[in-house]
Amino acid sequence: MNIEQFIQRAEALHSRLADLYQTASVLPWIPPELLPQAFKELYNTSKMVQLAAEELYQQNEELIQTRNLLETERQHYQDLFEFAPDGYLVTNAEGIIKEANLAAAKLLNVSRQLLVGKPIVNFVRLEERQIFRSELNQLLQSDRVKELVVRLQQNHGEFFDAAFTVAVVRNQQGRVNSLRWLLRDINERQRKKSELIHHDSDLTQDRPVCKYSKGDTIPLNPLVIGYVCQGLVKLSTFCETGEEVLIGLATKDMVFGSHMTSLPIYQAVALSDVELVSIYLSEIATDSSLSHTLLPKINQRLQQTESLLFITGRRRVEERLHNLLELLKQEIGEPVPEGTRLSVRFTHEDIASACCTTRVTITRLMGKLQQQGLISFDAKKYIILRQ
Repeated sequence: MNIEQFIQRAEALHSRLADLYQTASVLPWIPPELLPQAFKELYNTSKMVQLAAEELYQQNEELIQTRNLLETERQHYQDLFEFAPDGYLVTNAEGIIKEANLAAAKLLNVSRQLLVGKPIVNFVRLEERQIFRSELNQLLQSDRVKELVVRLQQNHGEFFDAAFTVAVVRNQQGRVNSLRWLLRDINERQRKKSELIHHDSDLTQDRPVCKYSKGDTIPLNPLVIGYVCQGLVKLSTFCETGEEVLIGLATKDMVFGSHMTSLPIYQAVALSDVELVSIYLSEIATDSSLSHTLLPKINQRLQQTESLLFITGRRRVEERLHNLLELLKQEIGEPVPEGTRLSVRFTHEDIASACCTTRVTITRLMGKLQQQGLISFDAKKYIILRQ
């Protein structure tokens, strides 16, 4: 019986009992004191059932609305997973694939249905499988997001160099629930990067170059997109309390501008000596080749913004700091004998604003990382990551 039928029957029962009660009360040959107590209780109980049915109906309607909302949200994130431009895999602790999106299936040349249930190590080159298993075991002992570079083989296909970004997901008891793998084809990225070199040179051709010194505030024109030829630009906003919030870092060959945000307060500051050119939106609208060249750069900024959102969403400050350093390593890191050196010097205040915490906390955590040997500083106080 569904909820509507139950309510209809409860209302009918209450109506019949009400009629019976009224009839029995007015019959002249039945003294009122002889009206059975049980009948009164039955009538009162039917009223309670009716009220309970109405409340149950209301709760059922709310549950249906909540379920529909959750289903819409679930479908939204499922679509993001399915149609993401990069490959995504979800495995158990042993590396058995539980979920795969379309991009991952295409990279590995296997249908998603056949991917599920297969060990991810099956796609690793034989010579590297033992090392890969060792890396997998180390992942299970840590909560850090880790980068792996592995040579994979497509199903009945060619080898390709792949970059994995792996995150461990644990349950409330601290046990590994799953591993989430972001998969990229390095060879394809290098090819696309080579194709864009020629196009990037077109962006600076016949355009005046504007130069800014470290610490300068770069003026923003809503009709213009800035293309960074050299240096690093910090993009930030301010909350109601006046605290600065980092929302992006525009490095060489990246773009930025107030047209690319809906924030009412948007500031661009040179973190080093910067050279950039201005590209008017009217040019982009009328030049399809220019639009084609700028699209991956805008996408790059979008991906970086999502990475910063992920960082600010981490619960522990230590995790936010670790993820920020990994992002900076990827964006502006340069190899040195001691590890990877960040090419721009950041103050503890800069790092604190990106991690949504205080400068005192960052100073303490940076000191701790230095004691652990995970970071160091060169003679000019530039951070060196030793991981």
